[in-house]
Amino acid sequence: MGKAGRIACIFTPYVLTIASLICIIMVGLGCTKASSSTLNNLYFMRLDLSNISSGTALTSEITEALSDAGITSVTAEEVEATIETIQESADIADFYDIGLWGYCSGNITDDKDTVTSCTDPKAQFYFNPATVLGISETTLETELGSGMKKILKVYKAVSKWMFIAYLVAFIATCAQVLLGVLAIFSRWGSCVTTIVSIVAFLFTLGASLTSTIMFGIAKGSLGTALKVYAIEVDMGKNIFVATWFAVAFSLGATLFWMLSTCCCSGRSPYGHRDRRNNRGSVTAEKAPYTYEPIGAAQPPFGQQPYSPQHGYTTSYPAPAHHNDIPMTHNNQQSSAYEPFRHA
Repeated sequence: MGKAGRIACIFTPYVLTIASLICIIMVGLGCTKASSSTLNNLYFMRLDLSNISSGTALTSEITEALSDAGITSVTAEEVEATIETIQESADIADFYDIGLWGYCSGNITDDKDTVTSCTDPKAQFYFNPATVLGISETTLETELGSGMKKILKVYKAVSKWMFIAYLVAFIATCAQVLLGVLAIFSRWGSCVTTIVSIVAFLFTLGASLTSTIMFGIAKGSLGTALKVYAIEVDMGKNIFVATWFAVAFSLGATLFWMLSTCCCSGRSPYGHRDRRNNRGSVTAEKAPYTYEPIGAAQPPFGQQPYSPQHGYTTSYPAPAHHNDIPMTHNNQQSSAYEPFRHA
């Protein structure tokens, strides 16, 4: 397979690598620009505070939520007082969308979500409900129980690992795109690209698993706890589709890079075959003192015999006046030798 075949073999994993990179970029751009409706739909989790902002939280609902969460340290009246404090805040939004670099807030009007602002991107970001709600962490821990503090601590630590995993996956995938050009020219390039692609795949998979499991647990535990404040917690959809598509594309690219390492050589098989034939071919030349049957071509009378080389035989016409008459020696066995030639 020549260079054209090598390029065709590299084309598939190269396209898959670019597709994986685009999906990772989409995950990273989620909740970073308020004016983009596409990026606003990319969030891991949403906190819906519309019941608080509209003042529809009822004492009966709070009592039921406290019972479901198993919280006995506070009463419904104490929680309701905290909700009134939150409602007095002019900065409270109807919902908060959590992304990789930050979060966006917005309002719900006529069942239509409108993002009004997004925070500046921050490395190793994690969402702190106490800061957003405008209450102290001590109050939040008192009213939601000591388990809430543990949940937030674990969430903070895992969020940092998730951010690092996505960052490494992004850098490794970018390096994979650059090194993929070298893979066109040699199998060594494919080998190096394969190693980088394995790193990119493992970190993409790790980041996707972390985000899916972490926010899945948060929806269950944090959602149950925040329900006391009439806050609903929902997981996003589009961002998880993007991150798992990134995993699928990265896996496919890794498998095809491995295939290009052991197959799809850029050298032409015809050139190898010609060289093998040249090395293996042996031209038989006539050795001295070997007999030649009568009838073989002889040089003209009076000229030196011509020894053919490389398997070619050159014949000379015999002179008209020269007659070769085979003679048989009396003591020679006809079955062992042919007659001698006499002039």
